[in-house]
Amino acid sequence: MLLAFATVIAASLLPCAAHAEPQGFLETLHRNTTLINTVPDNGDQNPYAIFVAPVSAGTIKKGDVLIDNFNNAANLQGTGSTIVNYHPDTKEMTLFAQIPRDLKECPGGVGLSTAMTMLKSGWVIVGSTPSNDGTTGTKGAGCLVVLDSSGKIAKVWSSPNINDPWGNMAVDDNGTSATLFISMAGFGVGSAEGKPPVFKQATVLRLDLYIPEGQPPVIRKETVVGSGFGAQADKGVFLVGPTGLSLSADKKLLYVSDAIGNRINEIDDPLTRDTSAGVGRQLTADGLLHRPLAMVTAPNGHLLVTNALNGQVVEIIPESGKQLYARWIDTDKAQSPPGNGDLFGIAMTPEGDGFYYVQDDVNTLVIAK
Repeated sequence: MLLAFATVIAASLLPCAAHAEPQGFLETLHRNTTLINTVPDNGDQNPYAIFVAPVSAGTIKKGDVLIDNFNNAANLQGTGSTIVNYHPDTKEMTLFAQIPRDLKECPGGVGLSTAMTMLKSGWVIVGSTPSNDGTTGTKGAGCLVVLDSSGKIAKVWSSPNINDPWGNMAVDDNGTSATLFISMAGFGVGSAEGKPPVFKQATVLRLDLYIPEGQPPVIRKETVVGSGFGAQADKGVFLVGPTGLSLSADKKLLYVSDAIGNRINEIDDPLTRDTSAGVGRQLTADGLLHRPLAMVTAPNGHLLVTNALNGQVVEIIPESGKQLYARWIDTDKAQSPPGNGDLFGIAMTPEGDGFYYVQDDVNTLVIAK
């Protein structure tokens, strides 16, 4: 009798469980759809950065997806020079910009990294982590290139604080002014031969920008807000260093994915601090994280972080540091584990109902919805 009663109770709970509110964002997604091959006419490959246009300007429409390439046609890392533009309305891709590989103002030349953004004023800013031969042994300090909304170079920024802009930018954009946060992973890093050492010299740099009407942005101030993160030369992926950056909703915290430390850290008062917080405070580590890379904030405020060592994206509750779960978004068994080394850029759709990501091994833009 008791067993029968328990069975009835359990059965009555099933409909409730089936209609329970989702705990996180990832469980609301149902499929991954490949949108387009990202290789432009010059053969550049290895798509890294993704950014969704916040406005229409020049050749860009609001909602377009900008993607840059880290490798050239010979598949040499740190030599890609193109940004392509995927148009969701027509499902077509066009070339947005091709930057000269030997850009004189950029120390070491051009190899476009995961650091890219488009401002509300229409300016596109992209980082260069360059190499002469595809290895860190010949890498330069790189720069940040400012492009107008038609893909023409307007300015090139280099300074002692800029050394291999590496990770996806966090941005606070007010139109006439903006603040960029960019990880710099090149300090100390040299050849990947033998057993490359870890250099705890990587930084997070804040650039405070003023944007004059109709003129390129001007750097008002450079501030190192984070320092002491690990970076290491790597034959397979060029270098490993802090990659993902994301601001909290109230802008009081900056989250940093520390790949070497296999953790997510947080830095207090990122917009206003005038000194480095060091590596900040650890939010969460290990668990579902397997060398965390790109990071973005979902509409529910949770962090979505791609793994470098498998094809998963991990959802994290920032208030508690709890890792909710991981979702496979790249199950390519050509790598071991599946998707290993494939995931770099990630960006939310404008509607907030999914996200774009790249599979760099097959040069594709994919959407999860």
